[in-house]
Amino acid sequence: MPLLNRLKEYRSRLGINQTEMGKLAGVSRQTISQIERGDYSPSVTLALKIAKICEVSVEDIFIYEEEINDEGKEK
Repeated sequence: MPLLNRLKEYRSRLGINQTEMGKLAGVSRQTISQIERGDYSPSVTLALKIAKICEVSVEDIFIYEEEINDEGKEK
């Protein structure tokens, strides 16, 4: 189930790079990069930290989209 995000957009608004965001959130630049690409879903704790850094709610940054099968039902 894909977890989409707008982290890059919010990080850009803060005027910080991936390394700086990683330091603020207590993770590596690579982790921030993976989250932005959608290759890694952060823990609830990390998602909350990121939202706090950006001064928005978790839902403003992370968007959960359910997968729908061919019959229009959740997979």
